[in-house]
Amino acid sequence: MAKNAADALEGISADQLKALGSLVGFDGFVDSIIHVVDQRHSMAPDDYDRIHTIPQFAARCGSAANRSANLELVVRDTRFGGNGPLMSSALARLGSAVTFIGAVGLEDDWSVLDPIYQPFAERCARVIPICPPGRTDALEFDDGKIMLGKPEAVQRVTWDQIKHAVGLEQFVALVNESAMLSVVNWTLVSGVEGIWQGMMEEVFPSLDRSKARSMFIDLSDPAKRTDADIKRALGLIASMQEFMPVTLGLNLAESGRIGRVIGVDVYDDEHNRTIAEMVPQAASVIREKLGIDCVVIHQHTGAGASDADGNSYWFTGPYTRKPRISTGAGDHFGGGFSFARAAGLGLGEALAAACGLAGAYVRDGQSPTRSRLIEFLRDLPNPELG
Repeated sequence: MAKNAADALEGISADQLKALGSLVGFDGFVDSIIHVVDQRHSMAPDDYDRIHTIPQFAARCGSAANRSANLELVVRDTRFGGNGPLMSSALARLGSAVTFIGAVGLEDDWSVLDPIYQPFAERCARVIPICPPGRTDALEFDDGKIMLGKPEAVQRVTWDQIKHAVGLEQFVALVNESAMLSVVNWTLVSGVEGIWQGMMEEVFPSLDRSKARSMFIDLSDPAKRTDADIKRALGLIASMQEFMPVTLGLNLAESGRIGRVIGVDVYDDEHNRTIAEMVPQAASVIREKLGIDCVVIHQHTGAGASDADGNSYWFTGPYTRKPRISTGAGDHFGGGFSFARAAGLGLGEALAAACGLAGAYVRDGQSPTRSRLIEFLRDLPNPELG
């Protein structure tokens, strides 16, 4: 599937690419990429061993119970972040003309782009700030990351603020010209449900129905939200299917939680099934229960998906034990999947493209171009599983 995906991506014409515009919103964070120090050899900035795994970090924290601990954090990089900007970066580097609307402005003047987002803005067709970004401390380990979010600023992201900053008529025009729409980070942005509702009431009925477009939704780790909150959000997501095909992107933990909320045990291992068997079936069950077009589930070893045409696939991804960066891998997966589907790739090839994009990103430490993705897929590294 990887080589087929590479061929299909290489075959996208300039005219086809022009039709693959996207609109993404509406969060925005400034990410500090952090190592947690295990042991220092001297006070020279880089003369330390870091804590490499989340269980090691958890043990260090647990040992401080009824005592105290002083953990040193080394900021390796500060860069633009947020699910929307990172997904937009992935889409833009693939060649989509991206319009991003979100929390990327200055505190003193919300309409002015925060300079940290300037490299991002240069990749996009348009970036429209509507309020300042939140902040995230991303503790990175070899086996994952712990995101410590400070989302107060992004609570200013509301449907009324979007209409104020962009204008309803202009917003409708931007949606009308887009083939891909994506609203992400429902978990941390309280205004997302109002945005979904506003779009269904004031935007979608006015769209040109002759143009093919789709919606990609990423809840972004709803572990902290209640079952009632999740049920309400899922109801709104299902309602959007009336207007266009909707894809719900989940990671493995999220899919298990969604399954429990909708009343199905999607990972019952009674029959000793493999992850490659369980994930596509879980995607199928969730998709059918919600009545949407597609559900895609990713995790570090690969991804599975199911769509309304009855297709279900699993793709084993190029997992690496030593990523250069892991923050944003899921957003790049979502961007790669959305782009591939909009470009007409089949479900299996779209999974390969998405896994390949995320795999190249974590190795390179930056969003891959389409040519880099094609090259990566043609010589896909074997997964490092041992």
